[in-house]
Amino acid sequence: MQSAYGKEMIIALEELLTLPRHARLMGIDLGTKTIGLAISDVGRSIASPLETIRRVKFTPDVAAMLALATKHETAALVVGLPLNMDGTEGPRAQSTRAFVRGLVALTALPILFQDERMSTQAVTRTLLEADTSRAKRAQLVDKMAAAYILQGALDRLAYLTHASDERRDD
Repeated sequence: MQSAYGKEMIIALEELLTLPRHARLMGIDLGTKTIGLAISDVGRSIASPLETIRRVKFTPDVAAMLALATKHETAALVVGLPLNMDGTEGPRAQSTRAFVRGLVALTALPILFQDERMSTQAVTRTLLEADTSRAKRAQLVDKMAAAYILQGALDRLAYLTHASDERRDD
């Protein structure tokens, strides 16, 4: 899928290796009511929860996301793709892809889809184990789910980088 900027915007994980070395990645957990955001460190090893945007309409939602991406000097977006447990795409995945189709027209940032199965459940379980109140969980879960999604992509990227370095050493 090409953007209005004339380049391919949906990328594979391997293409993150071609981005500027110390540029951050932003993780996105797209919900029906909120959008959770997370940001990586410049070394791309740690994902941290950033913010939760209460959804209003597409244009202001994207404007808020892209403003934060610019502020944090983000080189790419990692969007959670809510696959079914059997790996197929249902209505939520189709909705996410539709959102990204609209997003592509408004940004030059490359976008990577990351499987987000069980991310919200894993974060909720962690918050419950930490004895977090229901109100506090509601405030934290979306941006923490975005961090969980982004961390999965960072871990996969680290594995690829390590494997690539080993091949060069041989």
